[in-house]
Amino acid sequence: MKHRTWPRAFSSLPFSNRSEFSAARSTRLCARPPPPSPPGVGGEFSSLPYDVLAKIAASFDDPNLRAASLVCRAWCEALRPLREAMVLLRWGKRFKHGRRGVRPNVDKALDSFTKAAVRGSALAMVDAGLIYWERGEKPKAMELYLKAAELGNPSAQCNLGLSYLQAEPPNTEKAVKWLRKASVCGNVRAQYQLALCLHRSGGRVRSNLKEAAKWYMKAAEGGYVRAMYNISLCFSFGEGLASNHQLARKWMKRAADRGHSKAQFEHGLALFSVSIFIPLCCSFVL
Repeated sequence: MKHRTWPRAFSSLPFSNRSEFSAARSTRLCARPPPPSPPGVGGEFSSLPYDVLAKIAASFDDPNLRAASLVCRAWCEALRPLREAMVLLRWGKRFKHGRRGVRPNVDKALDSFTKAAVRGSALAMVDAGLIYWERGEKPKAMELYLKAAELGNPSAQCNLGLSYLQAEPPNTEKAVKWLRKASVCGNVRAQYQLALCLHRSGGRVRSNLKEAAKWYMKAAEGGYVRAMYNISLCFSFGEGLASNHQLARKWMKRAADRGHSKAQFEHGLALFSVSIFIPLCCSFVL
C-alpha cells in the first residue's frame, strides 16, 4: 500500500556527532536577538506552554520551524527538540533514498526517523510509519500514524484513514472520520478517498452522492486525476450533481490529458462519435 510528505560528504561528519553539532547550531540560533515584538504581545508569546507550542509546531517544515524559533527566546528553547528532529529527518531521507553520496540503508533510515519522532516530529512519524507498513508491521505503522494524526498532520490523517479501510475487517466509520479531517486540511488524496467512501455505503457509513460529488470536485480542482475522471462521470449521469454534458467532457479531457487510461479511451470515443455525427448531419441538411 502506498500511503499517499548538512554535510556535503557523510564521512566528514560521523553520525554519532550530529546531535552535538545540532545542539551547537541551536544554541547559536537562540543566541540571536529576536525581532522586536509589537507592544503588549511579547509576554503572550513567551508565556505559551512548551508542550502546547511543541504540538502546534510538530508538523512544521524546516523554514517555518526556523521562523518560529526566532519569535522569542522562550520559543527558541521550546522548539530545540524539533530542530534536532529536523536534522535527523533529513538524514533519514538520505538513507532511505540514497541521496548526497549516502548509500540506501532502510534500517538506518528507520533509526533516524524513530529518533526524530521521539523528539516530537509528526513528519518523522509518518516516514517511520511508511517503512513499518512496507515491512508488514501494520500495528506499529498505525500507532505512529495515529500519533501524528492527533498532532494535526494531514498526511498522517490520510494514511490512518486508508489503514482503517484496509484493516480486517475494514472500519469505514473511523476511516471516514480521519479522511474527513485530512480533506478539510486540503489533502487531495484524502478528499478522493473520502468521496469514494461516501459514494458507496459500507458499515455504518451511508451513501451520500451529493457530498461525494463535492469532495470529488475539490480533489479534481486540486489536480487529482482519478477525481477528475469520477467528477466527469458524476456530471454525465447526474449523480450528486445536475447532469451537465459540457462539464463532463471538460473534466474527462483534463483526466485524459494527464494520462488517465480510461479517460483517454472515453474521450477518444466521444471525439470519434462527434466526427461521424457531424458529416451525417451535413448530408441530411443537404
